Amino acid sequence: MNAPAAEGRVTRYGPLQGSVPYDVVVIGAGVVGAAIARELARHQRLRIALVEASHDVGDGTSKANTAILHTGFDATPGTLEARLVREGHVLLGAYAAECGIPVEPVGALLVAWDEEQLAALPGLAAKAARNGYEAARIVDADELYAREPHLGPGARGALAVPDESIICPFTTPLAYATQAVRAGVDLHLNSRVQHVTWDPEPASGGHALHTERGPLHARWLVNAAGLHADTVDRMLGRTTFTVTPRRGQLVVFDKPARDLVRHILLPVPTALGKGVLVAPTVFGNVLLGPTAEDLDDRTATHSTEQGLTALHTQGARILPELLEEEVTTVYAGLRAATEEDDYRIDSWAEQRYVTVGGIRSTGLTASLAIAAHVTGLLAEAGLDLGTPTSLPPVRMPGLGEHSPRPYQDAERIAADPDYGRIVCHCERVTLGEIRDALGSTVPPASLEGLRRRTRARGGRCQGFHCGAALRDLLDGELSRQSGELTPW
Repeated sequence: MNAPAAEGRVTRYGPLQGSVPYDVVVIGAGVVGAAIARELARHQRLRIALVEASHDVGDGTSKANTAILHTGFDATPGTLEARLVREGHVLLGAYAAECGIPVEPVGALLVAWDEEQLAALPGLAAKAARNGYEAARIVDADELYAREPHLGPGARGALAVPDESIICPFTTPLAYATQAVRAGVDLHLNSRVQHVTWDPEPASGGHALHTERGPLHARWLVNAAGLHADTVDRMLGRTTFTVTPRRGQLVVFDKPARDLVRHILLPVPTALGKGVLVAPTVFGNVLLGPTAEDLDDRTATHSTEQGLTALHTQGARILPELLEEEVTTVYAGLRAATEEDDYRIDSWAEQRYVTVGGIRSTGLTASLAIAAHVTGLLAEAGLDLGTPTSLPPVRMPGLGEHSPRPYQDAERIAADPDYGRIVCHCERVTLGEIRDALGSTVPPASLEGLRRRTRARGGRCQGFHCGAALRDLLDGELSRQSGELTPW
């Protein structure tokens, strides 16, 4: 086994020192890009960088999804997506248990509301079987209402999918990035790639990435830029797909609503996606959404009156009592839809380049399988990976309600009273957790980043009571890191 690699750097400020080429640069530190960097880090002979336009990991599409660990039962059989989601479900389930990522296996019910939808259920069960998932079964209306007594009237039956789970979408990319950095990967944030030049001469180092913070050079390049994957593709002279942002708006209901729903409640899917669902979250809330709106604007992550009205109408049918509960927040995310109903992962060996496009809502589940697939493509294209080795272990902070939180741990509080000093009362987040996040391998650079690491400001008051104290703690740490306060 190789000796442990030196820990990589996390940079946000100042010019990049990019004269020495990296073996591989991965563009995009969402859940997929971070997973790829982590997988490559197992090959310690490689010098790797993960480059991200934002000031944090998982700050794009990855932070605004429905947080479901999919079985892949309803994927299109025979597609790359179907295979990678099926493999990723197993891989991420095991990884989450190992690293402390919150997961709850609540199961799903695909609810039929009319005779046409009811007639579609056997075909969906057969589709699941073609995808290698044999546990799906049809339940009648009586069993459905016994399982979900608060379901709206008129449901005819459902397809039960017992292995669908809910997962923390924030901890997952952060775990990947943390493990990658600890294994030697350099993480360069605030480094939007403005253009890429390619020189096939070996002495040139290959790819020159011109970023907002200066140049980087890479012998091999992986494009996992999400909504901007087609833009990067065109920088490399490729026009294989076009991303159409698909906005999904969601409503988050407060914790008292959690008793109203026991499973992920799914509709019969349409061509635009899985449709509007109701699902519990690992944080104890309930989600309603998403919408599916194809847009031109890749920054349109705002909620709209029309979208929220549509969700209200759908929610009234699915779970009427839910609409009587308090709303904690609303949010919207953009998915990277393309012309084809499949992932767009292609290798260009002559250019030492792999593009990872069209990764939509299933990308969270498939992330580890995508990473293994991309690493295999790089090897096939000629990258000498060397012998893989073990990665340094990581244990992420437990953010889920399914297991004890620090404020409930008397032993931990006795050893360190900061874990008994609550800063965010809505989410019961302690000073010890805030301190740990600020001092972590990949620390936050904003209050939003701090929320994704600790849940602080994620509750009913949305930071009204704790925001000032959190701002002071964050500013002190940012000032120490950079020598000046940041505007984030």
